[in-house]
Amino acid sequence: MASGVTVNDDVIKVFNDMKVRKSSASDEVKKQRKKAVLFCLSEDKKKIIVEEGKQILVGDIGETVDDPYACFVKLLPLNDCRYGLYDATYETKESKKEDLVFIFWAPEGAPLKSKMIYASSKDAIKKKFTGIKHEWQVNGLDDIQDRSTLAEKLGGNVVVSLEGKAL
Repeated sequence: MASGVTVNDDVIKVFNDMKVRKSSASDEVKKQRKKAVLFCLSEDKKKIIVEEGKQILVGDIGETVDDPYACFVKLLPLNDCRYGLYDATYETKESKKEDLVFIFWAPEGAPLKSKMIYASSKDAIKKKFTGIKHEWQVNGLDDIQDRSTLAEKLGGNVVVSLEGKAL
C-alpha cells in the first residue's frame, strides 16, 4: 500500500553525498560529510524530509562525538517513527569496510497512525536510495543499543569491530 508521500529533494541530496566517497575531496569537505542522519515526515505528512539537527558529521567524530553509533541511537525519538541512514565503519577478519545502512525505526511506543504512515511510505524513500545493501527495521532500543545486532546485519559473525570498538 503506497501512502502518496513524496521524498524531498534534500533527502536525495543527503543520500547521494553520503553514498559518494570522494577520496580526492579535501579534509574540510570530508568533515562536512554526514556519518548519520534522520529523516521524518513533514508536518502535513505529505513529504519525507531531512530532520533538522538530527545528524552526525564525520568531522564531529573525535571532537564532539566519541562513539558515533551510541550518539546515533540517542538521536532516535522514543515515541515516534523515523527513517535513518547510517554510514557504518566496520572490520571483518579480512578487511575494513564502510556500508550505508537504511534504518526504519518504529518503536513500540509510537502511535499506531505514525507506524502505519511510516510503514506505507517506506518504499518511497527506499526507491530513491539506490544501491543500499543493508536495511534494518528496528522496533525498540533493546534491538539497536547492542552494536552486535548491527554487526550481524553487516556481515554476520565475520565482523570483529564496529566504529573501532571490538565486538
